[in-house]
Amino acid sequence: MTVKDKLKAVRGMMEKDGAGAYVVTTADYHNSEYVGAYFETRKFLSGFTGSAGTLVVGLEEAALFTDGRYYIQAKRELCGTGIRLMKMGMEGTPSVFSYVKSLLGDSHKKIAMDFRTVTAKDGKKYAEAAGLLDREYGNIIWENRPAMSCEPVFELDIRYAGEDRQSKISRIREYMESVQAKHHIVTTLDDIAWTLNIRGNDILYNPMVLSYLYISMEEVILYSDKNKFSGELTKRLLNDGVILSDYEAFYDKLAGLFGSVLLDKDRTNYLADSMLPETVLRVERANPEILMKAVKNETEIKNIRQAHIKDGAAVTKFIYWLKNAVKTGTLTERDAADYLEMLRKEQDGYLEPSFTTISAYNANAAMMHYNPYEADAAVLKPQGILLVDSGGQYLEGTTDITRTVALGEVCSEIKSQYTAVLRGMLNLSNAKFLKGCIGMNLDILARGPLWELGLDYRCGTGHGVGYLLGVHEPPNGFRWKRVPERDDGCILLPGMITTDEPGVYIDGSHGIRIENELLTVYDVTNEYGDFLKFETLTYAPIEMELVDWEQMSPKETERLKTYQKSVYKTLAPFLSTDEQAWLYHVCCEM
Repeated sequence: MTVKDKLKAVRGMMEKDGAGAYVVTTADYHNSEYVGAYFETRKFLSGFTGSAGTLVVGLEEAALFTDGRYYIQAKRELCGTGIRLMKMGMEGTPSVFSYVKSLLGDSHKKIAMDFRTVTAKDGKKYAEAAGLLDREYGNIIWENRPAMSCEPVFELDIRYAGEDRQSKISRIREYMESVQAKHHIVTTLDDIAWTLNIRGNDILYNPMVLSYLYISMEEVILYSDKNKFSGELTKRLLNDGVILSDYEAFYDKLAGLFGSVLLDKDRTNYLADSMLPETVLRVERANPEILMKAVKNETEIKNIRQAHIKDGAAVTKFIYWLKNAVKTGTLTERDAADYLEMLRKEQDGYLEPSFTTISAYNANAAMMHYNPYEADAAVLKPQGILLVDSGGQYLEGTTDITRTVALGEVCSEIKSQYTAVLRGMLNLSNAKFLKGCIGMNLDILARGPLWELGLDYRCGTGHGVGYLLGVHEPPNGFRWKRVPERDDGCILLPGMITTDEPGVYIDGSHGIRIENELLTVYDVTNEYGDFLKFETLTYAPIEMELVDWEQMSPKETERLKTYQKSVYKTLAPFLSTDEQAWLYHVCCEM
């Protein structure tokens, strides 16, 4: 079936049900950022392969809403489908909710959606606007739909987690008492994995387990496919007071609750909220696990530092290889991504990538989340630039790094823009600030050099990173613009890890990004309060061939030299003689 055929079939079912709009999110039943193949209904219906977006199907028209990372990609993939691209964040673009209301008009028709793939907050908003239908039309016409994942679960040892699950559950219960909640329901997979120190492989690149979690003062119940758990792990969970129950039994449990229930309306699905009896008092708060896991403990931090050294060694070896291999004129973007993956696999404790590697040559790099498929991957030539954004999942933590590499001669415009990106990245990573600052207070440090050139990038400057969990982890981040759908008010605390990744994206020409991970650490206390700063966790050489030294101030130059020398000192022991000599030239002979 073509996309048009699928939409026609969906509209036929909508008409029978009296629906005027069908909303298809990208989420699974757990509001995950990335989803398993079973949950890719939006991709199946629209043909858009990006990781973020919402499809709205009306009886006469359809629209795909996505953010600035995917404008170029979505325009290409939606061509000929009849689906209109809605550029979220751009002036004149309506919200998804407003667009849905416009489709309904005064018709009194209903809104159809899968209640499990919409948050409780959004579901309530839609319910106040029109009648709702719990429907999954895409599944009805999806032949050979992939099965739901049933990958085995493993336990994250205390030497990696740094805190046992009994301690974490105790802290959660203390919070429950503080807000007078008798029950706590959790449907988000990262919160569950962190709480119970379990990991899995149900979502590509995200080592999580499809599950739900219920916590009260008396019991803890994990709802998942029991076949994923070994007898030994099931026994250890039970010894720690965690009962394993069937995945689908979760909703039956909710229907029988009474008293007060702690739930996060932004992270709990609408069906779960709907299943709670009307007599239940909903204590609406952010999941306490969010902040708890965002602040890494001493063991996690020690491990994460080691993960970045391993990862940095792999990336550095890759850049050295790339500089030489590109001279053959036969290398493709896909070849480069595969070689980097091979180097990561050589590192002890490596499990898988933390997201799909972005290996983008010249104009392809203007698409922030470009994926080089084998069939159409560009051939790399000894000219221009290659942007490589990648990361790894290690037992010691999660990494995310971007380097833009010169493959040969580049124009002065690219050098100027690259230098502005570099200056911004260094400015932010060297920030010193009072405790109480949020990411929005600091974003200008990274964006300022680009704004001076009249340039910007349509995304945040940085995001939180999990520990062997999601590479994008709330609540910390850097952005300048208020986003109502997100909590931008998170105070940066010691132990939080946030990426620093300004960039430039010129449609049809090129893309530039430099990304390091930053650990917030304590600096000094005086009469003004506690001052904090960042420790750079990422070690890999910055591309020196793209730097326009006339744009660099003496302080910025010194910052770059200091970073480059730390890269050489840290990584040299893990490199071959030839790689060491090359890295010394790059980092120490400036």
